[in-house]
Amino acid sequence: MTLPALAAASQALAPQAVNPLHALAPQAVNLLDAGSLLSAFGALGVAAVLFAETGLLVGFFLPGDSLLFTAGLLCVAGDRGPVHLSLPQVLCAAVAGALLGAQTGYLLGRRGGRAVLARSRSRKLHEGAAKAEELLDRYGHAKAIVLARFVPIVRTVLNPMAGALNVPARVFTLWQVTGGLVWTVGLVLAGYALGSSVPNVDRYLLPIVALVVLVSLTPLAVEVIRRRSPRTSNGGSH
Repeated sequence: MTLPALAAASQALAPQAVNPLHALAPQAVNLLDAGSLLSAFGALGVAAVLFAETGLLVGFFLPGDSLLFTAGLLCVAGDRGPVHLSLPQVLCAAVAGALLGAQTGYLLGRRGGRAVLARSRSRKLHEGAAKAEELLDRYGHAKAIVLARFVPIVRTVLNPMAGALNVPARVFTLWQVTGGLVWTVGLVLAGYALGSSVPNVDRYLLPIVALVVLVSLTPLAVEVIRRRSPRTSNGGSH
């Protein structure tokens, strides 16, 4: 065997370094996985997912928080894997998707949001609607609209609920823009800052995304515990 042939054979048999970001390029797109969505659609996927999650009731299951954070991480990971996003493009796409989605959800709610919700058989969707209405009653329009951005499912149903409850259009628009900017820009820049400050952060991408998802679900868990506590105490008093 000639020397060039031996070199080629040894190169083929040598172990290849595996980069975790290569896992973000699956053959089929998984709508529940932020990495899969970003590798398939890039910044355009960010806009589409946020529009669906905040504007259409069918998008309540989409991974908004983890998508934004992962997109920020991947804006600084281009030299270590095949997936690289542009920070300005991601920011523009995230803001556009979130703001247009919320406004669309509000308009749909004005035109019959309660009727659409009543036809849904999703228990989570109905629970989110009850929580959204509770937020509006307890905190007032401005605070509720901003807070809802950070609570999964609630951020999907609060917008049509606000329309159905006749929240003034100017009030809704002002505060949904405020909350949308803080939510999208904040999470994207948080991911970008972490990716910029921690060397080879892409190796820990999956645990980090899992942590972001866990943190985003914390408000729902706290609310469930808060609601069960009075029942437990009442049951123990008998």
